[in-house]
Amino acid sequence: MNPVTDLKSMTPEELERYFKELGQPKFRAMQVFRWLHRGAESFDEMTNLPKDLRERLRAECVLTVPKVERKQVSKLDGTVKYLWRLGDGNCVETVLMRYKHGNTVCVSSQVGCNMGCVFCASTLGGKVRDLTPAEILDQVIFTEKDSGEEISNIVMMGIGEPLDNFDHVLRFLELVNHPEGRNIGMRHISLSTCGLVKQIDKLAQLGLQLTLSVSLHAPDDETRSRLMPVNRAVGVDLLMETCRRYFETTGRRISYEYAMADGVNDSDEQADRLARLLKGQPGHVNLIPLNEVAESPLKPSRRVRQFQKRLESHGVTATVRRKLGGDIDASCGQLRRKRIAEGEQTPEEGST
Repeated sequence: MNPVTDLKSMTPEELERYFKELGQPKFRAMQVFRWLHRGAESFDEMTNLPKDLRERLRAECVLTVPKVERKQVSKLDGTVKYLWRLGDGNCVETVLMRYKHGNTVCVSSQVGCNMGCVFCASTLGGKVRDLTPAEILDQVIFTEKDSGEEISNIVMMGIGEPLDNFDHVLRFLELVNHPEGRNIGMRHISLSTCGLVKQIDKLAQLGLQLTLSVSLHAPDDETRSRLMPVNRAVGVDLLMETCRRYFETTGRRISYEYAMADGVNDSDEQADRLARLLKGQPGHVNLIPLNEVAESPLKPSRRVRQFQKRLESHGVTATVRRKLGGDIDASCGQLRRKRIAEGEQTPEEGST
């Protein structure tokens, strides 16, 4: 039998049903759940399971264990960027960032991305496939295991659009939040989206206490559509209406991401338009100094602080994101893209 059962993507309740079908006692489910979430790399490590059960699991189940393809450590701030090789040979990126309040890991949700944002290397070549819940979870588990440092916060801002992999991302959130697993609270998790309005509405109905970050990047349709093709199907007005509904439903403030591109979205007029757009909308703007991507014509803005002051003059709360890992290709997709460019891509990657 080919290994097909992905135990790590299962909840404890699903594991209980699975082990019941195998004729095993109920407590086996939590034993296996704990082993998986502490980073067991083989079923043989699960020494409190009977040998015959371990052999059966090895024959019938898949155990995802990513391998470090590349690892870069910033000499500037200690940020660590991992390129993980998955079981099918595809690669995704994870970034470990150190802050005074704890360690944050930025995880990917897809191999590649279909959203087409011109300032992001993740989208070059399009999407190969969605990650499974286990593969997203592995980025947290094995980053912590390799670094030896506890992860206290998660941002879903790596390769891929999380809400385009909606069901798997929700399962990942359930798993990583479980008290018998990583036990990372929803208030310590931030999910970033380019603005898939139907999925934002679905997310709102779940009432999760995570932080929603919306990649806005422009206050008008002409500029945003130039930067983000997804806007052509949505539009700024509909996106903002959806964001207002999200706040009204959840009571959770939204963080608006705004990557600053020189001469594109950084004028005083655009700051004024952004302030008008956010009027009466609880939330804040996170200004992001743009990281250069070789394949993109966009350059980092030289007016980040002026733009921030202009927003603040309108009463808009605006912060400038601390730039980390500038010397290690820390922007989304850059390390994976470099690997592909060097001719190391798998057949799956080369076909996109």
